[in-house]
Amino acid sequence: MLAAERKQRIREIILEKKSASVAALAKLFSVTDETIRRDLKYLEKEGVLIRTYGGAFIQSGVENLVDAEIRKNAYKQEKEEIAALCEQLISNGDAIFLDNSTTCYYIARAIADMHVTVVTNNLMIISLFSKSENIRLVSVGGEFSVTEQSFYGTIALKTLREYFVDKAFISCRSLSLTNGVTESTDQWALIRHLMIEHSDRRYLVADHTKFGQTSFVRISGFDELTAIVTDRPLDDAWYEKVEQVGCDIICGNAVNGPAPAMH
Repeated sequence: MLAAERKQRIREIILEKKSASVAALAKLFSVTDETIRRDLKYLEKEGVLIRTYGGAFIQSGVENLVDAEIRKNAYKQEKEEIAALCEQLISNGDAIFLDNSTTCYYIARAIADMHVTVVTNNLMIISLFSKSENIRLVSVGGEFSVTEQSFYGTIALKTLREYFVDKAFISCRSLSLTNGVTESTDQWALIRHLMIEHSDRRYLVADHTKFGQTSFVRISGFDELTAIVTDRPLDDAWYEKVEQVGCDIICGNAVNGPAPAMH
């Protein structure tokens, strides 16, 4: 296969599947990892995709659900900044819920030395805390998603209905002023909405790339949230709209300060 043909096929795969790993593409086309990395670099310059460690993905599409292993390495600095803000919102003794998002995985890393109860359906977080003596871990089982590295479905929902937490940290695929908080698939939206209902304080964690977009299914409105935690200040329209319904915005510009800044 010619290089141009391979690049075109990679373009088609990324557009269809929304993400792909370097290893999988190298195996598919019987070429080296380095060859695929060069192809992805070329396609990124063309504006087709976004490269990350180990693969590439695209942001667009209402049903876009990118592989968790690829997402974990995307916007790492932004997620670490959000995690640092969320750490300031958590106190020793809290019971918290962390969802299946990679942003919540970074929150888990940030609070690894705290004494809290963590309820989660995220296998990466379960593995992280599996040998931790200071974290009381409540793992939620059910049907397992290899792509998401998390549990969902009837068993997961039935289990979560039995638990109530002080604070829930949930993410989403997109959020917009018009359509609220949205997700790519029903299975994750159902879990997130349930834990919004079962939490005293509800924090939506989302990096700046998720704003101003709409995905397939609605999770909640802004009136159901305590605050949105993000890595950078938003346009004025967001503050005007969100604060009208009693939801705060906690911005990343406070990460080096004494406490999160709420606007």
